[in-house]
Amino acid sequence: MKRFTLIFIPYIWLAALFLVPFLIVVKISLSDTALAIPPYKPALDLAQGWAGLMAFLGDLDFENFTFLAEDDLYWKAYLSSLKIATISTILTLLIGYPIAYSMTRAAEEWRPTLLMLIILPFWTSFLIRVYSWMGILGQEGLLNQLLLWLHVISEPLKIMNTPTAVYIGIVYTYLPFLVLPIYAALDKLDDNLLEAAEDLGCSRFKAFWLVTIPLSMNGIVAGCFLVFIPALGEFVIPSLLGGSQTLMIGKVLWEEFFSNRDWPVASAVAVILLLILIIPIILFQRNQQKQRESEG
Repeated sequence: MKRFTLIFIPYIWLAALFLVPFLIVVKISLSDTALAIPPYKPALDLAQGWAGLMAFLGDLDFENFTFLAEDDLYWKAYLSSLKIATISTILTLLIGYPIAYSMTRAAEEWRPTLLMLIILPFWTSFLIRVYSWMGILGQEGLLNQLLLWLHVISEPLKIMNTPTAVYIGIVYTYLPFLVLPIYAALDKLDDNLLEAAEDLGCSRFKAFWLVTIPLSMNGIVAGCFLVFIPALGEFVIPSLLGGSQTLMIGKVLWEEFFSNRDWPVASAVAVILLLILIIPIILFQRNQQKQRESEG
């Protein structure tokens, strides 16, 4: 009974906060737009009993999903989001792995301070941090002023409202999510394995490639998923830093809900986005399970 209770409580929590809202979104995605409140039809009237339920189910259709397939704006937004999320994840890995590796090689007394510096941005509002990049990357921003002062450039660079600004914002925002899992994996690495590899004739680089990288692979995979999954549906960063030229599905979703007030189409967009995200989420869970089994 105790075991059943421990399992039952989190499942109730997931059902209330995930499954029920998801079913509501699916229902709205199968509805039609209406100039009323709620801005969609049909609405379920339980007072009509079984006949009302059957009529309600009969009015649901897949027209919104057909509309998404026919309009190239949406599949281009999905492809653009996948591209930006993938490139951002790779860039974050290229920057984050050396940071995590250098942290594990730092003196023991310095590691808590370095960890605090990685976590420190979370103490500030996410929105404020993104707004600060608008002041840094703008044509009159700090970056251009510094480059002009150093005579590196002769005229201000146009970084704002470009994909470059979006990549910078995503990498900066999600860098801690990649550094921390890799640091946790590298911190458990036994230095004797590297010494043994070097004694057997490996150079430092070869020992790093054949020993350190494979043993930290669980942290790499976990960190990449923690960056890729939220970056795919990102809305704030492309909206503030990318401008109207950057096409991402998060922006399209927001515009359908709040600008066009087309809740059924927006819900269909959200359902497809969630189905796309299920694949990396399942892969991430399997990686975590394998990691726990290997540690056990």
